[in-house]
Amino acid sequence: MSTFPTPAPEDVVWDLPGDLPHRLSLLVLPHAGGNAHAYSAWREHLPADVRLLIGQYPGRGARFSEDLPESVDDLALPVVDALPADTGALVVLGHSMGSLVAFEVARALQAVGRTPQGLVASACRAPVLPNQCPVHPERLDDDELVAAIKERGGTDDGILDDEELREIVLPSIRADFAIDDAYRCTAPAVRLDCPVAVFGGDADPIVPVDMLDAWSLVAGHPVVPEVLTGDHFYFQQDLPGFFARLNPVLEALHASAPSNA
Repeated sequence: MSTFPTPAPEDVVWDLPGDLPHRLSLLVLPHAGGNAHAYSAWREHLPADVRLLIGQYPGRGARFSEDLPESVDDLALPVVDALPADTGALVVLGHSMGSLVAFEVARALQAVGRTPQGLVASACRAPVLPNQCPVHPERLDDDELVAAIKERGGTDDGILDDEELREIVLPSIRADFAIDDAYRCTAPAVRLDCPVAVFGGDADPIVPVDMLDAWSLVAGHPVVPEVLTGDHFYFQQDLPGFFARLNPVLEALHASAPSNA
């Protein structure tokens, strides 16, 4: 990416600690077109000793003036570089395209001896598979792209219906969907050294439930998806219910790590 100075770490990774010293950090990577603010409400649903970290991609928030991302590396590597040194036990979670970013973050951390304690993938194909439901943003004018975004959900329609706000958010959404369309991990060694958990919605038209167990291809173990009621953004329909399923998974990932054996 380019010409802009390196962003401040706190602009790349939001840090939302709980009220107690953290024993676990949860790093969340947003969906295509998403931003850190969209996940800040997760803080109130996590235990007080779980620190919430949220990635902020280029082209939004305090990173608005940066060049738009062109690859998953443009999304993932700045997050790796900006992670606080004192994360301690770390679980990386992504939603939709964010799961692919989370996978690349986990791979990058693993490569430098900082393997996370777990990866949680939500509503996303396995990284070794091609995108079976591409958006092709390069073929769509603004109105067509807005219609495609509304069909997928996850973005406030009020923003998409306001012409000035739409002009602000559409470039980053276009960039993200182009990355998601093209991404496929073809590296010879794609298996992670940490456990992998997978979530999805039972009525997700983008990533049907029967696609989720393909994450076993990168997990090195059979994956049994946690399936909740809802569509591609199933957790938005019942956030407390989602965390009732997620928090025990986080606890199990933390407890299963060698350092906690």
